[in-house]
This record gives sequence, structure tokens and C-alpha cells, in this order.
Amino acid sequence: MDLLWATIVAALLLSGALFSLIAAIGIVRLPDLYSRMHAASKAGTVGSGLLLLAVGIHSQDISVLARALAGFVFFVLTAPIAAHLLARAAHKAGHRLTPPSVRDELLAREQITKSAYRKKG
Repeated sequence: MDLLWATIVAALLLSGALFSLIAAIGIVRLPDLYSRMHAASKAGTVGSGLLLLAVGIHSQDISVLARALAGFVFFVLTAPIAAHLLARAAHKAGHRLTPPSVRDELLAREQITKSAYRKKG
């Protein structure tokens, strides 16, 4: 039975480390701020969550496992929301997409809103 738990923990550790590595590579290699934040929030959250789960299982203590699961839930609930808010603030501050990006729907929506406001006023 110990071999089974060790195998599960090893698989969780390796997959969590792989997701964290993918997030790190994405931060370095992706072209613009928004793509980097996407890589950091999605892959980083999954990697951190898998690592926390591995620690909780490896401890073989229910209270540590419960805290690890609570940390995982907290990560899943807060990291994507924080990344979204940071991206929105960066967009309002003037950071634009790089040319390989296809379209900026938020910019188009803001321009439509401004033109409609000018017609009323």
C-alpha cells in the first residue's frame, strides 16, 4: 500500500512540476503582457494545486490534507480573478496587444461606447 501512495505522490509532484515549468516557460517566451499573465495564472494555478495535493497526501495527516485542499481551492478561486483584474488594469493603462494577436475586443467595445456617448452629449 505504501508503494501505491508513493507512486501517487510522485505522479502528482511530477505533473505539478511540469505545469509550473510550462508556466515559467510561458512567462519568458510569450509575446505580450496578456499572454504571459494567462500562462502564469492557468498553468501556475494547476501546478501549485497539484504540488499542494501531493504534500497533503504525503503527510498522511488528515489536517494537513485538509489545509492543502483549502489552499488549492483558494488558489483556484483567486488566481484567475486576480489575473483578469490585472489584465484589465493594464489595458486601461495603455498596454496594447502585440501584432501577432488577432483582435482586441475590449478596445473595440470601449470605442463603440465612447462614440455612442459623444452622439448623446
